[in-house]
Amino acid sequence: MIMSRTCLACKSTEAKHWGTATDFEYYSTDENYDFYKCENCASVFIDPVPESQLSQIYPNNYYSFKPHNESFVQKIKKSLDQKFFSKLFKRIPGEKLAVLDIGGGSGWLLDLVKGIDHRIDYTCVVDFDEKAEAEARANGHDYFNGRIEDYQTDKKYDFILLLNLIEHVADPKAVMAKVQDLLSDQGMAVIKTPNVDSLDAKLFKNKYWGGYHCPRHWTLFTRESFASMIADLNLKEESFSYTQGAPFWTFTSLFYLKKWGLISISKERPAVYHPLNGVLNGLWAAFDILRSPFGKTSQMFITLKKKA
Repeated sequence: MIMSRTCLACKSTEAKHWGTATDFEYYSTDENYDFYKCENCASVFIDPVPESQLSQIYPNNYYSFKPHNESFVQKIKKSLDQKFFSKLFKRIPGEKLAVLDIGGGSGWLLDLVKGIDHRIDYTCVVDFDEKAEAEARANGHDYFNGRIEDYQTDKKYDFILLLNLIEHVADPKAVMAKVQDLLSDQGMAVIKTPNVDSLDAKLFKNKYWGGYHCPRHWTLFTRESFASMIADLNLKEESFSYTQGAPFWTFTSLFYLKKWGLISISKERPAVYHPLNGVLNGLWAAFDILRSPFGKTSQMFITLKKKA
C-alpha cells in the first residue's frame, strides 16, 4: 500500500513500507523504527528521522569513536584499501593535495592515505566527538567538530572521503551539494554506502538486515537512486563498483545467534565487539567476493568528479 512519507533523497511523498527494525547492535534504544521504499527513486529511508536522538543512538562506545585496533581481517581490508586508493590518487594531478574525511572519527583512514601519496600536505576530519578530535589532532590532522553542512572554509579539497557516511544524514543531497562546493576542479570524491538492491537486503528486510544499522542509517541507496539524487549537481560518476558487505551479513548472523540463545549481546558489549564479529566478517567477506561476479553485493563504491 502506498503511503504519504517523504523520501530523504528525492523528496517524493509516495512510498511503501519496507521493513521494521530496532537497535540490535548497540541497544541504545528499545524503540522500533520503520523503513519505507520510495516509489519514485527506489531509495529506502527511515521515518520518522531520529535527529533529536543523536547523543543516544551514537553511544560513547560507538565503533568509529574508539581507537582503531587491527584484526587479521582488518589488516587484509587495509591492504585492499591501500591498493584501491593508490589507483585513485594516480588520477589526481597536482604537487600538493588536501584530503578531507567526512565522518572520519579519529582520522585513522587519513593516516592510511597519508602513507600512500607523498603529495598529501593537509588532512582534515569532519565529525562530532571530542575524544576523536583529540586523537585526530595528535596524529597531525585538522578537525571540525560538527556537521559537514556547518563547516565553513575557503579551502578546496583534492580528495574527499565519505565512507559509510551519506546514509547517516537527514538531507543527503545537501551534503553532496556541500561536497561539490568543497571539491577542487581536479579533485575526486569517494563514497562508500550500502546497496539496498542486494541479496541480503531482500532476504532480511523483514527480519534484521545488518545494512539497517538501525537507527543510524537513514537513507539506503541503489546505484540508480544515488545518481538520480545528484543529477542536477555539478558532479558526475567517474567510476563505480560493488564491494563486499561482510559487516551486514555478520550483524544479521549475530542477530539470529542471539535470537536462538546461543550468544549474548548487550549495551555493555555491542555486536561489533563480540568475539565472533571478526571471524564472521572474514567468512562473509570470502562469500561475497566469490559471488560478486554473479550478483550485486550490499556495499558500493562511487567516485565522483566535477562535470565542468
